[in-house]
Amino acid sequence: MQKLSPEYWNKTYETKKTGWDIGYVSTPLKMYFDQLKNKSIRILIPGAGNAYEAEYLWQQGFKNVFVLDFSEAAMAGFLARFPEFPASNILIEDFFQHNNQYDLIVEQTFFTSIYPTQRKEYAAKTAELLKSGGKLVGLVFNHPFAFDGPPYSGTPEEYRDLFAPYYHFNIFETAYNSIKPRKDRELFFVLVKK
Repeated sequence: MQKLSPEYWNKTYETKKTGWDIGYVSTPLKMYFDQLKNKSIRILIPGAGNAYEAEYLWQQGFKNVFVLDFSEAAMAGFLARFPEFPASNILIEDFFQHNNQYDLIVEQTFFTSIYPTQRKEYAAKTAELLKSGGKLVGLVFNHPFAFDGPPYSGTPEEYRDLFAPYYHFNIFETAYNSIKPRKDRELFFVLVKK
């Protein structure tokens, strides 16, 4: 089984080897979502996994939320937990092959789960999927790891180099409201498409 393939992620979710999963929407993202006024915006959550962000957004009245993951097991688990979410808003496909337009893309663990060699393509693809002035918002680890992932980490300098060709940096700083195990270890960002 190829590492990080759909089969790899299906097995990961089926065997519940999801140590990164905190079981709810992370505090920095929840606080960002809570200040959004326009509930009609189109939101994509790629590599959504258990998709707590989508569940929270949907419950707050955001009905144009789309979750994308190429793991059928992850999406089946999400629907089993949250059956009110419309199947039409679940996209079981490869993020890098996806085509549509969004106002907001939410990054929560997907960037850290792909090979670092795919990050340039990720930055370009997110920009391609966003409407003019659209935002990429999320969390990444702000320090290198001493192990081979996933998760894969990096440094703020690396991330700046990756995203600068496509985005203006609105917020790009250590999250002040991370959960305790991730305190001072996460970078929260709001990037605006150029």
